[in-house]
Amino acid sequence: MSLLGVTDLTLRYGKDIVLSGVSFPALHPGSMVGVLGPNGVGKSTLLRALAGMQSYGGEITLMNEPLSAVSHLRRTGLIGYLPQTPPQGTSLVAYEAVISACRAVRPDLSKRAVEAAAEETFERLGIAPLAFRALSKMSGGQRQMVGLAQILVRKPAVLLLDEPTSALDLRWQLAVFQIIRDTLAEQGGLCLMALHDINLALRHCDSIALLCDGGVLSYGPPKEAMTAENLRRAYRVEGRVETCSNGTPIVITDGVLAGGAGELR
Repeated sequence: MSLLGVTDLTLRYGKDIVLSGVSFPALHPGSMVGVLGPNGVGKSTLLRALAGMQSYGGEITLMNEPLSAVSHLRRTGLIGYLPQTPPQGTSLVAYEAVISACRAVRPDLSKRAVEAAAEETFERLGIAPLAFRALSKMSGGQRQMVGLAQILVRKPAVLLLDEPTSALDLRWQLAVFQIIRDTLAEQGGLCLMALHDINLALRHCDSIALLCDGGVLSYGPPKEAMTAENLRRAYRVEGRVETCSNGTPIVITDGVLAGGAGELR
């Protein structure tokens, strides 16, 4: 069964069309898809639409049902959306924040089950020492991990993660990818992850959706989706896609294309 379907999607930001004609092959359980593209191309807008938080044209299906026909409570139980901005630095402690996030969308769970799920999630993410620390006393990276805990504790079928590693150092970036991979293997879920780090995406994702010029420039396995020509078109850089010793494609950039980097969006 396809967990998520995307057909001929059109997305707007205000009055402007950001993306149009976006279609993906059937997205099945166990898949991790990296959503790549330059600043302002529409990665975050796409994830918000898939989460049911953004109006759209075209068709999105969730477990073979039109997304628009799925109730808010059921949708938020099935989809876990992590925004780019970490949770705010409030006086709330991390454990309370995670418990509240779970209770809000999983009324089917008892108090004991919610608490057990929260404890398991803190251990899984390796952030148990942060459980009773106020969010206001945490770094941006620590709050980002708490935000991820708020999503994973609910055990959604679909994970939509917007730059989940942006505030993390290398060790924690790798840990997040491994945690997501293990979660998908255990629960049979699906993850779409917007990323700026191309090489992290090529190494860890099953498929790449590269956005450019208002649509999908390429979609497929990393070795097929990312080419030197696609680097030029999407990012306006000269570069090479080589293969490292373990067979993983890796991007090596040589410089900005003649004519400059273009407008920062």
